[in-house]
Amino acid sequence: MNSSNMENDIKARLREVLGSLPPGVGLVAISKFHPAECIAEAYEAGQRVFGESHEQELSKKFEALPKDIRWHFIGHLQTNKVRFIAPYISMIESVDSLKLLREINKQAARCGRVIDVLLELHIAEEATKYGFTPDACRQLLAGGEWRDMANVRICGLMMMASFVDDESQIRAEFTRAADFFDEVKQEYFASDDAFCERSWGMSHDYGIAVECRSTMVRVGTAIFGPRAY
Repeated sequence: MNSSNMENDIKARLREVLGSLPPGVGLVAISKFHPAECIAEAYEAGQRVFGESHEQELSKKFEALPKDIRWHFIGHLQTNKVRFIAPYISMIESVDSLKLLREINKQAARCGRVIDVLLELHIAEEATKYGFTPDACRQLLAGGEWRDMANVRICGLMMMASFVDDESQIRAEFTRAADFFDEVKQEYFASDDAFCERSWGMSHDYGIAVECRSTMVRVGTAIFGPRAY
């Protein structure tokens, strides 16, 4: 495929994905393992929010691409990497420990910023997934330390459903996450309008996720094609 066809394909697929999303559902275009040139094509078509999962790859793309891009970190984030992305990251969707939340707060304070974060839930049955179990998330919130972190803003929850063909299982996991969101919203964030994001749904299941009250889908392959490892 020549570069012109690739560019047109990315823009066409992006329009198709955006056209399938109802009002109120945002798109994070997952650009990890795709070159900056592909991101630039999606940017030219109007996309501004992109998701990456490796600090070094993200840092190179941040330097090379327009500065009004809103970068979301979506992968497992090591605490020793936070300082590198803290100056510019728009949202860290994958907060999976109190230790990481503390480090984000520390590095955001160093940069004079408030960083938006999502708490990552582990609801899927696969052991390889990161994140808080619902009980662990309840313990974190009940502990209250997060209330004193002036440089992070908890904006909602993120999760990944099991990578299976069984749509009923996927739907059940998304529904469980949505119900859990309602629980913690009422208990801890009832008066906090910033706590509003439900980030679930990827290329293969975002249609189900939207039906299960997702407000933010993370779509890569359906826009950029297979990853260029």
